[in-house]
Amino acid sequence: MVVILVGMSVMVSRVQTVAFQGIEAVPVDVQVMVAPGKIGMSIVGLPDKAVAESRERVQAALHASGLAMPPKRVTINLAPADLPKEGSHYDLPIALCLMAALGAIPSDALQDFMVLGELSLDGTLTQINGALPAAIGANGMGKGIICPADSGPEAAWADDEMQILAPHSLIALANHFRGTQVLSRPVAAVAKPVGNLPDLNEIKGQETAKRALEIAAAGGHNMLMAGPPGSGKSMLATRLAGILPPLSPRELLEVSMIASISGQLAEGKLSDRRPFRSPHHSASMAAMVGGGIKARPGEVSMAHNGVLFLDELPEFSPQVLDSLRQPLESGETVIARANYRVNYPSRFQLIAAMNPCRCGMAGEPGHRCRRGDRCVTDYQERISGPFLDRIDIRVDVPAVSAADIIAPSLSESSDKVAKRVLKARRIQEERYSEATIGQLTNATASAKIIEQVACADSDGQKLLSDAANSMKFSARAYHRILKVARTIADLEGVQEVRRIHLAEAIAYRTTSERLANAA
Repeated sequence: MVVILVGMSVMVSRVQTVAFQGIEAVPVDVQVMVAPGKIGMSIVGLPDKAVAESRERVQAALHASGLAMPPKRVTINLAPADLPKEGSHYDLPIALCLMAALGAIPSDALQDFMVLGELSLDGTLTQINGALPAAIGANGMGKGIICPADSGPEAAWADDEMQILAPHSLIALANHFRGTQVLSRPVAAVAKPVGNLPDLNEIKGQETAKRALEIAAAGGHNMLMAGPPGSGKSMLATRLAGILPPLSPRELLEVSMIASISGQLAEGKLSDRRPFRSPHHSASMAAMVGGGIKARPGEVSMAHNGVLFLDELPEFSPQVLDSLRQPLESGETVIARANYRVNYPSRFQLIAAMNPCRCGMAGEPGHRCRRGDRCVTDYQERISGPFLDRIDIRVDVPAVSAADIIAPSLSESSDKVAKRVLKARRIQEERYSEATIGQLTNATASAKIIEQVACADSDGQKLLSDAANSMKFSARAYHRILKVARTIADLEGVQEVRRIHLAEAIAYRTTSERLANAA
């Protein structure tokens, strides 16, 4: 919209763009007024440094495009004025708003569009973060979107019918509105898989750990592996990605929105592979759960609908590990600041690996730690009991013998295991199809629902009752055992949870003394 007050020679125009709060796109009204006064350009409305610097980029881009700035005062307001504005994507809406006010493009051309994009000094457009959530927000408002050409394939996923303009430069966009050059709609792009995933049949021995990994994949359960160095814990974890089912359309959209905000969608292409994040143990709390000045998503959010692998678990800061407790339970991360609050989805599958002690060889035949029992207790006490209580499956990974290494591998391939996992996942999707959003696996089912769907036979009930009384299970541990038992029954394709399923689930919960000491 352009308003011209002839008597006063004041020109006002408006364009809509967005500000990001988490993965939510909040509408922002860009208002430009060109009026007599001291020559200059000012931006108001709580802009950060990147937004304030857009003044120089916009002026240089307009000059490079053949449009001179008028010798008047230009005031740019970003409304609402009390909402912080961050990022370089305000360049394009400011530039187009100015062009509309100066008559360089038709006054009504921008009414039906949400605009965002970063400008280079020569007038070309640079890829920006957040094109996908912005396009979804624009589509929800019944608008199209204008974004850089490199962000077009990403925005095209929002809706097949919405209008999308993805020019390479300001000149191309101006020519489109004049009718001299028509921009074609970008095509939604899919990223090609990079290389083959590691296969389970490359691991020799460790049949118990492979069985536990399959159960974890089938039900989305958290898992902890403990064993000496070189026993294959990291190899097992990295092969989990090869047996997990591909992302569903809804999960793909959620994962891609987070990746878009973080600027990790290469060329705007989406992938249906589940995220696999493996942060170093020196990661800070802000890097793990999100935060910083701009409250960016952390590793737990980047692993949403995928896997977060924590190798050398006790080497992580105890404060960092305990900060994972809320995302593990609720499936979201809340970053609270004095002036705003941001939520990021963080429903991930935690896979962790650790040595039994500092020297790594506790419990191995013929080995005795120089510090005695303290080598084990001091090391494992870095993991708090409440954090450990949130892990469904705990398994020992002993050292591989020479006979296992020399013998030919008879392990199943990842493809064969993945088929069983997919079958079990489909059983769960059908079971929880009527439940609230977010309950797609046994691991994410609520306590009330899991008590209904994992009701055991009489022998199983007695076993679970005796185990809960003798081992002092918490309420959370009780329900997590039911979830694992339900997954084991799903892998077998049986409806009823039996004693044998509960026995295996309890065994994974009460592994050797080395992990009991940590609790």
